[in-house]
Amino acid sequence: MSTDVASLEQSSKPVQYVSGVTVRLAGDSGDGMQLLGTQLTNTSALLGNDIATFPDFPAEIRAPRGTRAGVSGFQVQFASHEVFTPGDVVDALIAMNPAALVTNLADLRKGGLLIVNEDNFEDKDLKLANLKTSPLEEPAMENYRLVRVPMNKLTMEAVKELGLSVKEADRCKNFFAMGMVFWLYGRSMEPTLRFIRDKFSKTPDIQKANEKALLAGWAFGETTETLGASYRVEPASLTPGLYRNMMGNQALAWGLMTAAQLSGKQLFYGSYPITPASDILHELSRFKNFGVYTFQAEDEIAAVCSAIGAAYGGSMGVTTSSGPGIALKAEAMGLALMLELPMIIIDVQRGGPSTGLPTKTEQADLLQVLFGRNGESPLPVIAARSPADCFDTAIEAWRIASRLMMPVVILSDGYIANGAEPWLIPDVNQMEKIQIQHPDGSDAANFKPYRRDDMLARPWAIPGTPGLMHRVGGIEKEDVTGNISYDPENHQHMVRTREQKVANVAKMIPPATVLGPESGDLLVVSWGGTYGACMTAVKQAQEMGLSVAHLHLRHLNPFPSNLGHVLKQYRKVLIPELNMGQLRMLIRAKYLVDAIGYNKVKGKPFSVVELVEQISNVCKTA
Repeated sequence: MSTDVASLEQSSKPVQYVSGVTVRLAGDSGDGMQLLGTQLTNTSALLGNDIATFPDFPAEIRAPRGTRAGVSGFQVQFASHEVFTPGDVVDALIAMNPAALVTNLADLRKGGLLIVNEDNFEDKDLKLANLKTSPLEEPAMENYRLVRVPMNKLTMEAVKELGLSVKEADRCKNFFAMGMVFWLYGRSMEPTLRFIRDKFSKTPDIQKANEKALLAGWAFGETTETLGASYRVEPASLTPGLYRNMMGNQALAWGLMTAAQLSGKQLFYGSYPITPASDILHELSRFKNFGVYTFQAEDEIAAVCSAIGAAYGGSMGVTTSSGPGIALKAEAMGLALMLELPMIIIDVQRGGPSTGLPTKTEQADLLQVLFGRNGESPLPVIAARSPADCFDTAIEAWRIASRLMMPVVILSDGYIANGAEPWLIPDVNQMEKIQIQHPDGSDAANFKPYRRDDMLARPWAIPGTPGLMHRVGGIEKEDVTGNISYDPENHQHMVRTREQKVANVAKMIPPATVLGPESGDLLVVSWGGTYGACMTAVKQAQEMGLSVAHLHLRHLNPFPSNLGHVLKQYRKVLIPELNMGQLRMLIRAKYLVDAIGYNKVKGKPFSVVELVEQISNVCKTA
């Protein structure tokens, strides 16, 4: 850091130390809120805080500027203790226009800090937000610490000597807001200054303008009396080690690459772009040096079929989509099942049906990936619980797929995919290898393509291996030989065999374990991205003296072998889901447990507050 910047960051204002803060940044989709949020996240991670984020994007591409539909947001919680959600109520809201204010104000706690760009509250801005009067003049503003900042004017003043156009200068206001937020929470500007220098190195005037805007925002916080004290959050006490801030889609990509390396396989990724899964393709395409092959197909069917072809050729075949694309992949997923080839199919869920809410989160594809194919076609299904957990989930999926010779489905969701948290970088030397053996043709005379081992897996014979020529296809195979068979008894036998092979996954996964008492009034069961909110809510309920435990399911087909026993140890079972009750239906059908659903389909994750209230209500009737 330069001497000038180091000197500037020595604030003379009072400092208050707090254990954690939740900040939401909201503005138009062109206001750079995602960039501001990402920089705030990265600087907080460098300071050693534990963090969790929740980006929120407009559902429409180039939504009308200034409208409620065009609002883009980014929420981050950074704390001196371990956190599992991006926060419930917001401590500070930075709203760049009226639309951003009215669509986010309900989440700001009473007495919370509300910073608005008052330059964007003119009559035309109110009209775009479908408002007749300014919300800043409403009596409700008395519930918050309202700070009006003329960000447009102050930014223009900070960069005027550079001779930029009005449009270019106006685009720097997000860095002004960034500098103000950095002052407010004692974040260092140096990482962002490095980012600016790298990002805008080819446009020196824009680089200088963004630097000036950032410094001007920090200076405003230091010199104005309206913000009062600044806040500090000490580093969190996390497991010692080297950490990296990791988003869910990025962690999935890294997990896939690691699984390929651990198994000595070449990773082939065939995909068609779709929100919110596209960033996995973007990330993997950067690592050709690791032998990663990425193929952006012309459609979803071509994408999954290319992955099948890669698996047939002996590579690690992977395809990814969201719910609409999974529907298109369904027939080929059944083909992969019939071929009994190892591959990974990732579904990053979003709000549906059809196009639905493409940038919002949901958990409504569980029944689709379980049953959305013709015929009896079961597949193993596992679900990541958090952004960092995506790394381990990808490795486990490939371990199962390659051991049992079948496709495995991974469920993520928009909340996990775009969220971020610290990821403890593992010691590669301590990671268990994934052992894969191919028949080499030395016993070609006795080779049978569908002869099975103790887990019912057939051999993975590489095409071109001398003596191992065999037939594959979608028509039913005769067991052991692999010849085409229309025999009724053989078909029933093969259907049951494939079903049992999926059931055998239970032998490879750990038993279900609970957080809390092993029996009692209530068991809260979660899956996927509801993990953090459910776990935090159960801990708070336990502190209130309630007899409640938490069970999180990663393995959704098959379930852990002891799940039925665990469920029956509690008087009530509550299953919160971001759908209309899909896991609840499965639990009730399989275990005859009268599970209670708590369901939400608003495109937003659960808050801890609403879960604690629901837990308390159910416990009262236990």
